[in-house]
This record gives sequence, structure tokens and C-alpha cells, in this order.
Amino acid sequence: MTGTAAKGQGTAAEGQNGPLSGVRVVELAGIGPGPFAAMLLADLGADVVRVDRPGGGGLAIDPAYDITNRNKRSVLVDLKSPEGPAQVLDLVERADILIEGYRPGVAERLGVGPEECHARNSRLVYGRMTGWGQEGPLAQSAGHDIGYIAITGTLGMIGRPDEAPAIPANLVGDFAGGSLYLVVGLLAALQHARGSGEGQVVDAAIVDGAAHLASMIHGMLAAGGWQDRRGSNLLDGGCPFYGNYETADGGHMAVGALEQQFYDEFVTLLGIAEQAPPRGDLAAWGELRDTIAAAFKTRTREEWTAVFAGTDACVAPVLSLREAPAHPHLAARATFVEHSGITQPAPAPRFSATPVSVRRGPARPGADTAEVAADWDVPRLTEGDGS
Repeated sequence: MTGTAAKGQGTAAEGQNGPLSGVRVVELAGIGPGPFAAMLLADLGADVVRVDRPGGGGLAIDPAYDITNRNKRSVLVDLKSPEGPAQVLDLVERADILIEGYRPGVAERLGVGPEECHARNSRLVYGRMTGWGQEGPLAQSAGHDIGYIAITGTLGMIGRPDEAPAIPANLVGDFAGGSLYLVVGLLAALQHARGSGEGQVVDAAIVDGAAHLASMIHGMLAAGGWQDRRGSNLLDGGCPFYGNYETADGGHMAVGALEQQFYDEFVTLLGIAEQAPPRGDLAAWGELRDTIAAAFKTRTREEWTAVFAGTDACVAPVLSLREAPAHPHLAARATFVEHSGITQPAPAPRFSATPVSVRRGPARPGADTAEVAADWDVPRLTEGDGS
């Protein structure tokens, strides 16, 4: 495969920073879904100021590589100091959105809860990002992505039937069920605030989002078109023409030949059209899977990639994170870009009138305190920050 990640800062037009240009966001520093949600808003052009606390508290990596803090600026505020809450509230007074990811009640104890913030800015959209939500028996409990998706039934759907559920990193819970739902909620509430002058609290719980992601599956389950056990259905690996197969060199090919015309092309190119049992015979699915697996083992991943290239067989090579940016299609679309010496996914989605881009590298904790204080006219922000 050829192609590389696009270099530079994207293709944003002069003076355009995305459709959210002019929207001000205060992010109270956390890890995981909160920062990713704030990054998405920043990618879309919002002016995101991350409030970091002295001593850090982000990911256990060099902040220079924390891509979730790209396109943001950072200030240092100690919320436990006498002046800390007032410094944050000064920012809140000038903001459209605030994001916090503390356990329920912590922001209130720190003096920056919804009541205090709305007293300073009644139009503020106050976003709360948690795993369990603001109420319920588990609201005060510690948790992580795997637990949130476990109780929603989402985790139990993923993997082979004879093995423990497969762990989808923290993509399904933290980022899909958490960050993306928070962003949808924030933008909906922002629309309401601009029309009515009324701010509100957005309670984004990962358990709610992860459950909501499976809406289609619940409908199929109710209709009798989905079995409540993994590896037994059309889209969960139970179907032999929707799954992953090992190649001769230990690589894998992903097959999604669901429709009949795509399936016909798939088995023809794979070379099994004559010996494959009928795909509609569910009792023969085991035999069909074995036939497909044996065929894929005869060639390498790159050889099969060449065989299926440019066809409608719905087959793709399974690439690693480092391999993905060089895929010809992704390279042509500049799906990955290089900025600040880091190859990273480009902002998404794309806009015809207000292009988005990577404008700044990851914000370093506190590096922008003086600049933000001047831009947002918050002189008290520089008090005691060490700058």
C-alpha cells in the first residue's frame, strides 16, 4: 500500500476555524470522554480553554502527545485554593459551554456547580460527563468503560460465543456512548440557549449512551430477528460471510458480503463458488465458515487485498493503527494528518462552507494562561498561577 498522512494544519479557509468559531468552552480537566468531547468541539472551531490543576492529572503520557488536547488552550487554576473558584467563574461568565467530568456533587463542593455557574451566566450550557449518571444506585461509585458497557448488554454482544466477551478498547463506552452523546447534548442545548436565553444542565451518562447505541439491536430482538447470545447473529460474527479470517501470513481479512450480489462476487473471487454450501442453509454455516477460512489461508493478506481491490465483494484488510494512515483510500482523503510531529486522525466530519483543521498541537498545562486572560478579559486568572 502507498500513501502517507497529510502534513500541515488542514485546508481551513483563511479566517475560518470551523462551524463553531466564536463559541467559547470551559473544560474542567479530566481524563477520557470529557477531554475527547472538548477536543471535538475544538476541532469544530470552538475556543476551548482547558482548566488544568497544578500537578497535572491527565493521561500518564507526555502532554505533548495527548491529542485529545489539540486545538485547545490551557490555564492553571487550583480549584481548592481560595481564589480558584472565582477564577473559573470569571471564565464561565464569558463562556457558552462548560464541561466537567467529576463524580456527582464534586463540582458543587468546589464552588463551580451549576447553581454557582448559572448565577454568573444564565445562558450557560453546563455539560456533565459521567459513567453512571447524576443519580441512581451507582452514581457515587467508581467505574470505567468496561463496567458501563457490561451492564447495558453492549459488551455481552461482542466476541465469539465460546469465549469471554471481546473488549473494544474504550471506544464503545467512553467515546461513543459518552463523548459523542455529550457533544450532541451540548449543541442541542446551545441551540436552545441561543433561542431562549435559557441555559441548562446536560447529564451525559455513558450507560445511557451505550444502551442507546444498541437501539436497532433491541428492535431486532423484540421482533425475533436477534438471538440474545453473542456470535449467533448476522452482525456479530455468527454469520460466516460477515467476519474476520486469518491469512497465510498471520494477517486477517474482514468480510462483510451480506447482500446476495456482493456475496456472489466474494465467493467467486475467493475461488469457492463451486464447493461452498448454500448460504441460506443455516445448518451449513459451520461448513461454509470452514470453507472460507481454508481458502483465506492459502494466500497472504496483501495478496488477498490485491484480489479484492476495486470490487464489490465487501472485503478489506484488517490494518493496525500504524498501518492505517498509509491505506490508499485514507491517504487520498487525508483521513489522517501530521501535526506537531504526530500522525493523528483528522477532524471529522467535513464541512463545505466552514472547513475544520488541526490548528494547534496538544495544549501544555498552563502554557496559555496569560494569553487567555487577555483574550477573555479575565485579569484575575493570572493571580497565583505561577506564570
